[in-house]
Amino acid sequence: MQYEIRGGNLPAVYCTLEQNEQVITESGGMSWMSPNMKMETHAGGIGKAFGRLLANEHMFQNTYTAEGGPGMIAFSSSMPGEIRAVEITPQKGIIIQKGAFLASETSVKLDTFFQKSMGKGLFGGEGFVMSKVSGQGMVFLEIDGSVVEYDLEAGQQIVIATGYLAAMDETCTLDIMTIKGVKNVLFGGESLFNTVITGPGKVLIQTMPITSVAKALLPHLPVGNVSVD
Repeated sequence: MQYEIRGGNLPAVYCTLEQNEQVITESGGMSWMSPNMKMETHAGGIGKAFGRLLANEHMFQNTYTAEGGPGMIAFSSSMPGEIRAVEITPQKGIIIQKGAFLASETSVKLDTFFQKSMGKGLFGGEGFVMSKVSGQGMVFLEIDGSVVEYDLEAGQQIVIATGYLAAMDETCTLDIMTIKGVKNVLFGGESLFNTVITGPGKVLIQTMPITSVAKALLPHLPVGNVSVD
């Protein structure tokens, strides 16, 4: 499979497949394609479908196959941001934020990743359920805003505000840190808890999570009934 990411801040990834090559996306994830791309919808079992639902992914996935020759299919981002291509190997899986999966080769596996600690799930901001990507092949991630990338050494840490973690290598660990000081909590304008990522491994941070966009727009939205004369 060959691919190209175009579109600047409103990106799409164009995938060119050889005959019989396949690609997987979320239900409704296809933007446009050549006529010879055949679609097949599947859930992969009730357990996996329910796990994807908990991780804010669609319960069903679509597999597209190029039939009778090479085919083309494109997948677009749902909001301004970046599409990041990540190569997965048997030695390198990644943990991704809810809703970050866009598409992948069929040799890549998307599974549910549960936080082991109740405290991390309740207060870490990333939730109990994330997604784990493993196997071998290319996966395309949808990331809000721009991407800031860090390569953490073993034991090196970075503190991230709620919602800003896009992805991390599975070798990294996630914990939570409480904001200290009454004045900081009451007037600092931040969440009560931050996410702490400890290396070794790569961390991808998104600069404009959808929750921050919604928070910024909320004061400007009309309140109550709006009548048009």
